[in-house]
Amino acid sequence: MFVTGLVLAAGGSSRLGQPKQLLPYKGRPLLDVTLAMARRCGFDQLLVTIGGASVEVRDRIDFEGCHVVENVNYTAGCSSSIGAAMGAVDERSDGVVLLLGDQPDVSPAVVATLVRTAKGAPLGVTLYEDGRGHPFWFGLQVFGELLELHGDKAVWKLLESGRYPVIEARVAGPIPRDVDTWEDYQALLAASDEATRG
Repeated sequence: MFVTGLVLAAGGSSRLGQPKQLLPYKGRPLLDVTLAMARRCGFDQLLVTIGGASVEVRDRIDFEGCHVVENVNYTAGCSSSIGAAMGAVDERSDGVVLLLGDQPDVSPAVVATLVRTAKGAPLGVTLYEDGRGHPFWFGLQVFGELLELHGDKAVWKLLESGRYPVIEARVAGPIPRDVDTWEDYQALLAASDEATRG
């Protein structure tokens, strides 16, 4: 099976006030940590979308092994990044695993569980102990739908539309933190410090 990983990292960080892709985390820019995790997943193809602060992001992030897709319409929400990236998905791909660039603590083991559980299905989500979260699985059957998404919550609307069965991959632990606000970033740092001390 040919699996494409897609890391969404094109946001303009409007609520944060500075490029969240470049925030320090574990001694590196936040997006660097996420991409390093994505490389360990063993995807057959790894795409990453950029948009906000793209010049700085290209200058400071290690994109080795990644195909970078620039989304000039990044202010239209994450669905615009998905649409932009779908044109770069390898024609051999059986499915896309969707990851968030500001969610660095997803593990390769979680990704492997999702792919193993959802392969062959049109849609899959990761079911943590406190609810559904990323990464998501999109099978070949819905690639056309991904091109037609609009807005910031369109992916969730597709999952909840009832048009396709949704496979849930159960994993241990809470939904990993992502970063939209300064408070989110502080909480991510605090959780990392606590894990290090533990």
